[in-house]
Amino acid sequence: MGTPDDIARLLDEGVDARAAALQDLSLRIHANPELRFEEHRAAGWITDALTAEGYPVERPLAGLPTALRARAGDGPVRVAFLAEYDALPEIGHACGHNLIAAGAVGAFLATAPHAQRLGATVELIGTPAEEGGGGKVILAEHGVFDGLDAAMMFHPFDRDLTAHPTLANLWIHMDFKGAPSHAAAAPWDGRSALTACLQTFSLIDSQRVHFRDGVRVHGYILDGGQAVNIIPERAACEFSVRARTLDELARVRAIVERCARAAAMACDVEVTLTPRRGYKDMRNNLPLAHAFAAQLKALGRVARETDERVGTGSTDMGDVSHVVPAIHAWLAICDEGETLCHEHAFARAACSERGLLTMRLGAKALARTAAAVALDPGLRAAARESFERA
Repeated sequence: MGTPDDIARLLDEGVDARAAALQDLSLRIHANPELRFEEHRAAGWITDALTAEGYPVERPLAGLPTALRARAGDGPVRVAFLAEYDALPEIGHACGHNLIAAGAVGAFLATAPHAQRLGATVELIGTPAEEGGGGKVILAEHGVFDGLDAAMMFHPFDRDLTAHPTLANLWIHMDFKGAPSHAAAAPWDGRSALTACLQTFSLIDSQRVHFRDGVRVHGYILDGGQAVNIIPERAACEFSVRARTLDELARVRAIVERCARAAAMACDVEVTLTPRRGYKDMRNNLPLAHAFAAQLKALGRVARETDERVGTGSTDMGDVSHVVPAIHAWLAICDEGETLCHEHAFARAACSERGLLTMRLGAKALARTAAAVALDPGLRAAARESFERA
């Protein structure tokens, strides 16, 4: 097929040839934000981009209407680019998923024409509902990622990192039920669900000194009562619990649930706890991350492996990394410290010229890394060994 430099040039040209179309796809998704599992327009536009170049699209995938998959080649080495395209409530694409989607499409369309010569099967997997829905978790349960030699994506950020950790997480919904009474005439006849709800927050705060580094517990009140002159009969809140490992997540979850039960007991009310499955921690595959970093450097961007100065969140890519060798790189679309994910300024950066340039750069680096995986048995062996060791 030529030298590695020849291959890289072909892949770069494949992305550049589609620059206008990829920019249009990214901006359309950005301008039409859709929440988890509702990304029908985004999935449709991605499907159109793939079928226009002759690649059939499997949709729905694993029973999810907005999940999709396209394939090229039939070689024994299997590499997948993962696309995300859901948005956040009210602040839209403040996580830059529009750039993730267009970058993955660009990487696939650049690599697909060369799949046979690479001896590879190249896949584009569209994964809905990363923002709290766990689309990748559902796809993993249906075996969509089984057998892949590498699953790859990048995420917009304020700095370039190739193996930054993410946190395992889950959500706990809490419903408190008390007894109403007139708040002025007979407050002693009531049992306040809201007091129990508030005390839960206080008790959890009192336990933070016992949390390991990296633990994050944060919640908000969904229902704070019925009227100011009624002792609240009902109240509800939801907590997100995050930790660096699944073991620590289980320990902290038990603490949070004990706090809720203790508050309910103290206030003589009932509490119902409903956990919602979250995501596993990200097992960054270092051989693949280093290969991606090498391609970034060749493209003019020098990335660090991680950066302890900046925090992290959770992603269902973590679940994928427990199934196959995977990377979840971070690429800057703004200056360091300027803004971070889930902020209005980050949403603006996700449709900026800098953001679009980074999207194309990410597509090139992903395509080049996929080619390296296909052509280098040593890299595949190292990635597999690292995965199995983890």
